[in-house]
Amino acid sequence: MSALLDANFVVIGGGIAGVTCAETLSYLCPDETVILITATHLIKAVTNVRKVTKTIETFDVEEKPFISLETTFPNIKVVHSAVKEIDEENKIISLSNGGKLQYNYLCICTGGEPKLITADNPYVLGIRDTESVKVFQGKLKDASRVVIVGNGGIATELVYEIEGCEVVWAVKDESISSTFFDPGAAQFLLSQLKPDKVKHKVPAKRTKYTLESHSSTTYGDLQGTSLIPGSALGPDWSVGLEMSGSQKATVSHNVHVEYKCEVEKILTTEEFKSSQKIEHKIPESNLTKEGWPVYVVLTNGKVYGCDFVVSATGVTPNTTQIKTKNKFDLAEDGGIIVDDHMHTNLPHIYAAGDVCTASWEHAPHWFQMRLWSQARQMGFYAAKCMHAHKEGEDIPLDFCFELFTHATKFFGYKVVLLGKYNGQTLGKDYEILLRFTEGEEFVKVVLHKGRMYGAILVGDTDLEETFENLILNQMDLSIYGEDLLNPNIDIEDYFD
Repeated sequence: MSALLDANFVVIGGGIAGVTCAETLSYLCPDETVILITATHLIKAVTNVRKVTKTIETFDVEEKPFISLETTFPNIKVVHSAVKEIDEENKIISLSNGGKLQYNYLCICTGGEPKLITADNPYVLGIRDTESVKVFQGKLKDASRVVIVGNGGIATELVYEIEGCEVVWAVKDESISSTFFDPGAAQFLLSQLKPDKVKHKVPAKRTKYTLESHSSTTYGDLQGTSLIPGSALGPDWSVGLEMSGSQKATVSHNVHVEYKCEVEKILTTEEFKSSQKIEHKIPESNLTKEGWPVYVVLTNGKVYGCDFVVSATGVTPNTTQIKTKNKFDLAEDGGIIVDDHMHTNLPHIYAAGDVCTASWEHAPHWFQMRLWSQARQMGFYAAKCMHAHKEGEDIPLDFCFELFTHATKFFGYKVVLLGKYNGQTLGKDYEILLRFTEGEEFVKVVLHKGRMYGAILVGDTDLEETFENLILNQMDLSIYGEDLLNPNIDIEDYFD
C-alpha cells in the first residue's frame, strides 16, 4: 500500500466494538466510505440480535475472515495492517505496512489485553482469542492437572468445562466468580463443581468460531508474545468446545479451589527441587505422578505441581499500540477517557469498548464493566455520535447507559445481572432479598431505601423484564417486604 487512502470515517479494531461501530456507520452513512483497520485475519461479527427486554439483548458472534465484511457492507473497506502512528493534527494514520490513511472522524476500538501473572514463561497461557483457545485445547489433551488463576468470566467457564483433568483454581477472593456473584450465589453454583456433575445440554446457538486455513500462525510455546493478539472472545465462547485432559477415563471433573490467595512465584522442576518446598496434595486426587513441568507457589504457602498454568486475571485497556503526537488522557485503570459522546481529549477521535473508560456522570443504576455486551453498546453509540458530529447535530446519551444489564450462561445456568446487582457504590446502605431452590434457581434483589437497585437471576426465573421495570421506575417496594420474592405470588403479573 503506497497511495494515501482517505475516508470520512475510520475505525481501528476488528473486535465487537470496532465491527459494530463500522457497521452502524455504514448504515447511517450509506454514501460514505467507512474504513476498518484490523491487524488480524478474523473479525468479530454480531448476528441474530434478540431483544429480551427494553435494555437486555442477546446475540450471536461469528468469527470470520475480514473480507466478508466488505461483501455484506459494500461501503466498508477493510485494511489489514497494524497501526504505526496517528498524526491527529493532520488526521493521518501511518500503518505498519507502509500505507497512510486520511480521516475526518476516527474511532479507536483496540480492546484489552490479558493481564498475565508472569511474562515470557512457556508454561503460562493467557486466554484472549480463538488462537489462544486452540493452543489451550492442544495442551490440555496431554495434561493431567492445570492451575487456573483468576476469578472472572473466562476462569469460571474454564473450570466448569474442563474434564479428564484435575483443576486447581486459585482465586484472590473469599468466594468463586466474585466478578459477577456474591458469596451466596457462588455457593449455589459450587454444587456444579462436584465430580459427578450433570452436563446441561445447551445447544451451541450463540457462537460460531472458525479458524481459516490460510492463517499460518503457529505458537510454538504458550505465550506467543511476538504475535498481534486477536480480538476478545464473545458470548458462550466455550460452548461446544472439546476441553478434555489426558485422564478422561479416570477423572471426570475434579476441581480444588484455593481461596484468598494469589501466585507468589512459578518454579521450574529444577527450581522446585532446589527450593526444598513440599508439594501440596489435592484431596481425592487419583494421580500418582511424580515430577511436574512447572510448580505454582501460592501466597497462602501451598505449592501445586501441574502441566501448565492458565492466567485469567482480566484485561487491561490496549492503549500501548496507539501512538499519537499528543497523549490521550488516561483514567486510573489505563483506559482512554471518553465523555458522554465517546469523544476523547484529542479532536475528532473517539474510542469505544475495552480500550476506553466512560468518564461521564453515570446513571444511578449503570456502571462500566469490560464485557462483550458493553463493547457492542459502545461501538453502536460511538458511531451515532460520529455521524451526529459530522451533521452538526447533538444527540442525547443512549438509553442503554441507564441500566447495567448482562445476560450470559455460567455452569449451564442462564444468568441475568441487572443494575447494582452486588450493591456497587451503595456502601452498606442496602438490604438484600434472596430466593433459591438448590439446583434450579437463585434470585437476589438489592433494595436501597425501599427501591430496587439491582438483581441477580440464575436459572429460568423469567423475572428479568419485571425487575428491569422496577429498577427503572423506582417504585417504592417497602410495603411488600419479603413477599416480593414469594414463589406463590406471580409478581410478573402483579407489577405488569
